[in-house]
Amino acid sequence: MRIPTPFRAVLGGLGLLLVAVWPAQAVIDVQRVVSDQGIEAWLAEDHTLPIISLQFAFRGGAAQDSEDKQGLANMASGLLDEGAGALDSFAFQSKLQDLAIELGFDAGLDTFSGSLKTITDNRETAFDLLETALTEPRFDPEPVERIRGQILAGLRFEKEDPNTIASRTWFETAFPDHPYRKRTEGTEETVRAITVDDLKQFAATRLNREDLVIGVAGDITPEELKTVLDDVFGGLPEKSDLPKVADVTREFTGRTVAVEMDIPQTVGMFGHAGIARDDPDFYAAYVLNYILGGGGFASRLMEEVREERGLAYSVYSYLYPLDHAALMIGGVATQRARFETSMDVIREEWRKMAAAGPTEGELADAKTYLTGAFPLRFSSTGAIASILMAMQLDDLPIDHLETRNAQVEAVTLADVKRVAERLLKPENLLVVVVGKPAEAAVSTEPAGAASN
Repeated sequence: MRIPTPFRAVLGGLGLLLVAVWPAQAVIDVQRVVSDQGIEAWLAEDHTLPIISLQFAFRGGAAQDSEDKQGLANMASGLLDEGAGALDSFAFQSKLQDLAIELGFDAGLDTFSGSLKTITDNRETAFDLLETALTEPRFDPEPVERIRGQILAGLRFEKEDPNTIASRTWFETAFPDHPYRKRTEGTEETVRAITVDDLKQFAATRLNREDLVIGVAGDITPEELKTVLDDVFGGLPEKSDLPKVADVTREFTGRTVAVEMDIPQTVGMFGHAGIARDDPDFYAAYVLNYILGGGGFASRLMEEVREERGLAYSVYSYLYPLDHAALMIGGVATQRARFETSMDVIREEWRKMAAAGPTEGELADAKTYLTGAFPLRFSSTGAIASILMAMQLDDLPIDHLETRNAQVEAVTLADVKRVAERLLKPENLLVVVVGKPAEAAVSTEPAGAASN
């Protein structure tokens, strides 16, 4: 569950769950496993340690919440492990804790996901608890109101958080008539309106086998996994009748929206159209973004905005290929008096990269880092299961782990220059600035509001 927290930039990487280190020299052999009921999972089998990690997701997340029940998927994610079947919240959580089973759920715009980690000796109980949570959630009054209260407290905090306000305003401005404008955590009004019947309807319809992808890693064989897949997921509905989210192409026109807020530093978010994950130019764009703003202190934006001019405390960019819209987004934090100058430098670096591309040295350094850092993602069974799940969500081939670095290495300077010219449009950047009023003539919104 996402209890609202300060600004979460989507950096395109996968989190590393430090559970058990995968053998450093091992080749990860990914197997496609299909159960008797036709439920598919991708498995990285390893018996080095008695640990099993399972990651799964249902396509279609908070973007499918109705307008008046925004936050439904998020609230459900906090309640599926708060009592199920014959076990109330205390009994369910006690069993997880007593057997060192880690079970949790999360909601994003495009997916509703879950994770399970268990030692092998406790796997039967762990899988039983997961199956019960998915098919027989209780939604008892006490946990429902407790989780609702936690979400509302987080939402009240976020009303004063400039990073969250910048992000919400940006998306509400960019997608005024599309589900991507919705708030994953909802609003205070919509969260209060969610009923137990809404939660039960969510579990009965949104969790279905047609939209399900599964990644598994650790101490389990393909034959054992087949049985687990049917036992855990076989009781879910075959499909959902809920309408799918439509693809959208947004035309950005370079607008700036200012949100007035009395804070010591100013926060900005900027972005425009990006590149889809299945686009043939994705890896060229991935390398390009690393050089421009995704490489931390190795990036041009950090060098020019912070190191050379001392204009900002932080500045970055990232690719954000959602399922139904592709974006390239960035952020900057600085003093209000320096914000416009910072954006001028950012736009100029955008323009210079679009016009000339990177240097040979920048390209070589980016490739070295991006290929060298990739194996560090395989730090545990949980991390690998998450990667296998993400590969399926992105419709990547099953041998992606073997071919990914070769695709990065294959990117040429000509590729990056061509994609930079195609992708980077400084005049189109939609900018949201949150902070004290400035003399610059930009449209303004009160804190917490968004312009449509």
